[in-house]
Amino acid sequence: MSGNEIENLIKQVSKLPGLGSRSARRIVLHLLSKKENALLPLIDNLQEVAANIKTCEICGNFDTSSPCSVCASAVRDGKTLCVVQDVADLWAMERVAQFKGKYHVLGGILSALDGVVPEDLNIDGLLRRIVREEVREVILALPATVDGQITSHYLSARLKENGVSVSTLAQGIPMGAELDYMDEGTLQLALSSRKAL
Repeated sequence: MSGNEIENLIKQVSKLPGLGSRSARRIVLHLLSKKENALLPLIDNLQEVAANIKTCEICGNFDTSSPCSVCASAVRDGKTLCVVQDVADLWAMERVAQFKGKYHVLGGILSALDGVVPEDLNIDGLLRRIVREEVREVILALPATVDGQITSHYLSARLKENGVSVSTLAQGIPMGAELDYMDEGTLQLALSSRKAL
């Protein structure tokens, strides 16, 4: 492997969330020095994921099938939807193992600064699901940021037009926090003490 190939690998790794060039260099060095036990199994896993993982056509989750295992589950309450910003937040909610309904991934939140408008999000899909699946309650599990609150208020107004009960996560999530970084206890408290909008 030439120096350019190593540098290209470092650049690719440094693009991952939470990693800078120094962390990327350490990771690449570890992978190269542990080729048999770290690099080759990682390559195999990445190829397997690339070949087999699909985006759920109903909720937007990642799984090996579409619909995903959550949407296809007969034991989950299809009349209650938890709306999340992205798949990481869905997985965070699932770690709590308290929510027994289904999910809907928006694919982002409204942001005037970033130019994200309602048409950029999976809001139309949510509204269609509300009618098609006869949803009774929607829990808005969006970030406790200004943009998250704006998105919650926008969705609440749209959902109430359809006669749906709308609630949001309450205690336990501090302002400015992302769901993916919350511990299970905090998420459980926030889910159990959600409030109507």
